[in-house]
Amino acid sequence: MSYRKPTAVLATAAALAGPAVWMAAPAASAQVVDVDYACKTPIGDKSAVSPIDIKGVESGGTYRITMSWQKGVSSSPVELGKGAMKPSATIRLGGADNGTLNVTGPANQEAVPADTPIKISDLSGTYTPKRTGKVTFTAGVLTIKALGTTTTCTPTKSPPPSLTLDVTVQGGGGTQPGGGTQPGGGTQDDSGSGALPQTGPEDSAIALATLGGTVLLAGAAGTLWLTRRDQTR
Repeated sequence: MSYRKPTAVLATAAALAGPAVWMAAPAASAQVVDVDYACKTPIGDKSAVSPIDIKGVESGGTYRITMSWQKGVSSSPVELGKGAMKPSATIRLGGADNGTLNVTGPANQEAVPADTPIKISDLSGTYTPKRTGKVTFTAGVLTIKALGTTTTCTPTKSPPPSLTLDVTVQGGGGTQPGGGTQPGGGTQDDSGSGALPQTGPEDSAIALATLGGTVLLAGAAGTLWLTRRDQTR
């Protein structure tokens, strides 16, 4: 008896199981976004553009979110001594989640000369998913406190998200209370409706494709075993 038929069945099963891998969406996507800022400073209104990079690292169901500025967005008419400037910012959440995430960072490690763009240190916070799905992270308001003054820089022109994460609520829970301080120094505010986590059509399609591929592979294995058994007789 020819072995072509079992081989063809196995090949078909593998091909059908393949879409489960092909359909799986990437867990994260990031891009550096040029953000136009309108700044309210002690010496008047200013504007600046800085490329913003936002990254997320998952650990135990939460994400360490880090926001980086590649250019300074403000300056001081007087020198800022070491440790004189303290930055913080908000990141707007979108997609499956909403609200804001507060991120903070260390004060300036070196003195900043007068009339020199202020280099913002990397700011970080901890994000805990409250809904399952794709969540976007977009640059929000930057706040700089120095020498008893406060400068606020607000994005204009609706910048696109710098980061998109495919997140899953841990433990099967739906939502978590908004406004609480998250481990790691970030504060996460949520003004959502408290809906339970939803799974989309993509999740169902992937599950069905995986199940179909498994069943076909099991059937193909049975066919191959029966074929070989017949040949031994």
